Amino acid sequence: MTTAPASDRQEQRRLLTIGAVCRALQTEFPDISISKIRYLEDQGLLAPRRTQSGYRLFGEDDVERLETILRLQRDEFLPLRVIRQELASPSGAGKERRRQRAAGLAEPDDELNLSQLCERAAITPELARDLEEYGLLHPRREGSEKLYQATDVDIAVACAKLSRYGISARHLRTFRTAADREAGLLHQLLAPALRSRNPERREGGIQQLETLAELAQELSQLLFWRDLRQLASG
Repeated sequence: MTTAPASDRQEQRRLLTIGAVCRALQTEFPDISISKIRYLEDQGLLAPRRTQSGYRLFGEDDVERLETILRLQRDEFLPLRVIRQELASPSGAGKERRRQRAAGLAEPDDELNLSQLCERAAITPELARDLEEYGLLHPRREGSEKLYQATDVDIAVACAKLSRYGISARHLRTFRTAADREAGLLHQLLAPALRSRNPERREGGIQQLETLAELAQELSQLLFWRDLRQLASG
């Protein structure tokens, strides 16, 4: 029988289960939960080891990475997509992105015409029209031309992938309706600050909007995956 080297055995003893990680971080992060750690893994931000039985095991580097993610959420109010960039880039680039993010949601998005949208998203004009008809894309008109936000490229790509499974634009309208309701709720809560003529109050409102949006997205994801697990379990 082959015996694992002493260094490997020592490393295995240092590995923590997801429950142990959760308990270790609760003092600094009272809101941490096993579900949140799993969610961060689902989003590609964590990659713990797995035993043959499928149990997650976290090493020191995994725990440090998780602490960094939680601090960036708590202290910098960064959304997960920005945190992912922060973790993948040198510290200097991360600081530069934080400076660019200062205006955050207040900055207008880049715009593209229909042909540019279709080229970047690799979709047909017919699909773009269907997505527009059901509210997934929402261009503005400038004369006879329609202009789409750069964010619409990612939306179109996601819709195109779903269409390959037989999910049409008509069915995807459900996602738009849910997003409208969530956005409407956050706007109702923060409208006075967002409309304020006081720059500091408006900036604070935008920061709160980003934070609440991240929390709302996390809740939606957790509820969604819980429902899917129930479906999978029969």
